[in-house]
Amino acid sequence: MAAVEEGVDGGVGALESGSVSPRLCTPPPDHAHQNNPLLGLPIVVIDTILNCLTYDETSLLRLVCKRMDVICQRMLNQGFLRVERYHNLCQKQVKAQLPRRESERRNHSLARHADILAAVETRLSLLNMTFMKYVDSNLCCFIPGKVIDEIYRVLRYVNSTRAPQRAHEVLQELRDISSMAMEYFDEKIVPILKKKLPGADMSGRLIGSPPVPGPSSSSSSLTTMSLLAKNTPSRSEMTKLQQQVKVNGAAVTALRREISELRVKQLEQQKQLQDQEQKLLEQTHVIGEQNARLAELERKLRELMDSAVGDSPAGTSLETPCKRSRKAADSPRQSKRLRSQK
Repeated sequence: MAAVEEGVDGGVGALESGSVSPRLCTPPPDHAHQNNPLLGLPIVVIDTILNCLTYDETSLLRLVCKRMDVICQRMLNQGFLRVERYHNLCQKQVKAQLPRRESERRNHSLARHADILAAVETRLSLLNMTFMKYVDSNLCCFIPGKVIDEIYRVLRYVNSTRAPQRAHEVLQELRDISSMAMEYFDEKIVPILKKKLPGADMSGRLIGSPPVPGPSSSSSSLTTMSLLAKNTPSRSEMTKLQQQVKVNGAAVTALRREISELRVKQLEQQKQLQDQEQKLLEQTHVIGEQNARLAELERKLRELMDSAVGDSPAGTSLETPCKRSRKAADSPRQSKRLRSQK
């Protein structure tokens, strides 16, 4: 497998300046930090220093202070985006070297590379669906830095090994830690973040509470009007709701893309099954022809054996009368000779 440039996984390099995403929130401007001289350095220097650490160590540095938390969140978000791009580049290079026929790919030397990269792609899509909805809303960052380190380890192993191990052996650690991270995030952190989502407070206000019965119909109508006035959303709330609708639309688009990819994979598997069935039919036909040839050879062999067995008694039956006739012809001559001698 051709070597992939390490610059893709972005130890020091920054992302493109043209692409602005809410995932890459920039830290507040630099201020003088008398207590911590590290935080008083320029942000570029701090990024260079943090790039020398693993993403797991970067995630632990979030506990230092608020400014370090913001910097480390940005580094973790960038790390997840970079590992996605690094995986895409590795997968493109492997697919470019694989044959187009699915039946020939299974016997190719890069078949295991392709299986491992496909499993990593599935794991990345699950992580994206779990975390990036809240990362795009600036509610949190990509928390499990150890997962990024493990994905890089797997990709570098695939990139540098000609005959890797099987996919389940290589991806065992990645599956374990990513599954634990997603389960913990869904159970412990998501309920807290849902309350902070834009439009979360709107849902309760739009639903409202049932009208409180008053002493008369006029008082009840006034209560209803006051409730409607209170439940009318403001302009800021409408803006938040529109932002939430955009986020949901992006999530739906991502899900549709994943569904289309799954359909393509399903079609490829169906095609592979059809090829296997065709090969099975061809092999069955060849086996039938070989059985017919074997039966024909057995029949000829039996005929030869029967003819050989049939010829041997006939020869013996012909030879015995001849011998007997000769003996019978010789017996009177011998008797005459004996008489003449006497």
